[in-house]
Amino acid sequence: MKALITGASSGIGRDMARYLASMGWDLILVARREDRIKELKEELENVDVRCITTDVGRAEDCMALYEMVKDEKIDMLVNNAGFGLAGEFTKTDLDTELNMIDVNIRAVHILTKLFVRDFVKRDSGYILNVASSAGFMPGPLLSTYYASKNYVLRLSEAIYEELRHKGSRVKISVLCPGPVNTEFNQVAKVKFAVDGISSELCAKTAIDGALRGKLIIIPGAMMKAGLFFRRFAPEKLLLKLAYNFQRRKNER
Repeated sequence: MKALITGASSGIGRDMARYLASMGWDLILVARREDRIKELKEELENVDVRCITTDVGRAEDCMALYEMVKDEKIDMLVNNAGFGLAGEFTKTDLDTELNMIDVNIRAVHILTKLFVRDFVKRDSGYILNVASSAGFMPGPLLSTYYASKNYVLRLSEAIYEELRHKGSRVKISVLCPGPVNTEFNQVAKVKFAVDGISSELCAKTAIDGALRGKLIIIPGAMMKAGLFFRRFAPEKLLLKLAYNFQRRKNER
């Protein structure tokens, strides 16, 4: 079995690679930071690991990545690359937000479409898209990030239903964690207002859920409960709560 993981240089992507390797999966590790994925390759001694250095934020690089690996039998695609940016919408940097849209949305869309076509032809394969609990909620002070994860969530759900309707054995899952202890908060320039779960636990929960064909994967009982009860709150109240929650994160 072989998996391709984007954003494999750190955090959840790195720990997914470690977990899959522990189960004997061969890996294609994709990231911008060549030194990081080469270090990870050296750590994973008992499986075949290939490193590809590229920037999935560029559409042409996504196409080139697919062309490089399309003739290999890849059993799982993990779209993990992504980042956030905190701040008021009127003040955050537009170029950074456009790059975020390219990484968080366009790359996921392109790679999912290209690989799912191949998976459908052979009637097997797993796609695991990494979204966030943010995909279920409004996101003042992290507006572009929240909106991007909503796209990933809803796209994955729609593809899931199309595959189910045609009786395909291809599985698509979407990971929607709450806070996870990774580099995300440093890049996004926020601090979590609640303790995050470990990246290792999140990765294991994600892979196990994807292999079982679970559609929405939410690690942690607290986050599952919070998302359940949010359905009963009016939208404007959710907006106020979300704003205050994000503001506290930014001020910590």
